[in-house]
Amino acid sequence: MGLFDKLKKAVSAEPSAPATPAAITAQASDFALCAPVSGKAVKMADVPDPVFSGEVLGKGCAIWPENDVVYAPVSGEVTVTMGHAVGLKSDSGVEVLVHVGVDTVDMKGRGFTGYVKQGDRVNAGDPMIKIDRSEIAAAGHPDCVVLAVSNTAEYASVTMTAEADAHVDAGVAVVEVAK
Repeated sequence: MGLFDKLKKAVSAEPSAPATPAAITAQASDFALCAPVSGKAVKMADVPDPVFSGEVLGKGCAIWPENDVVYAPVSGEVTVTMGHAVGLKSDSGVEVLVHVGVDTVDMKGRGFTGYVKQGDRVNAGDPMIKIDRSEIAAAGHPDCVVLAVSNTAEYASVTMTAEADAHVDAGVAVVEVAK
């Protein structure tokens, strides 16, 4: 191989895609949703956005994250991806919205790396999104991760089971849905 062949090979090499993080162990069940990130759990009423705090998109909770990977809170099908958010339909029919940040739709995908797409099957604890918390902060947005049951009206109750303002680990059950 000549010098020009070596240079040509080096120039044409494709950059490798970032590796998908490993899945975590999750305590989700048919009607228990697990924390999609580790951090401080807060009541939905304390989310700094009237749509979420007013439970317009459903009941649940939020977590102020301390890590940069968002994991699936349930096992099921990915129904929608929006860069900053993922919709899921669990195997038991619970529709879940995992939304990163407040007004992060304005970022048009910057600061977010998706690991899933619509139609994918996920297991609770599978990585779904990598977030760049510093980029979210630089854009002037809070980075809380909202976990909302979007079909709340179909259930007798949707209850936050984690203690408000307590630290939770990703994969620990934080919301219970009752038929």
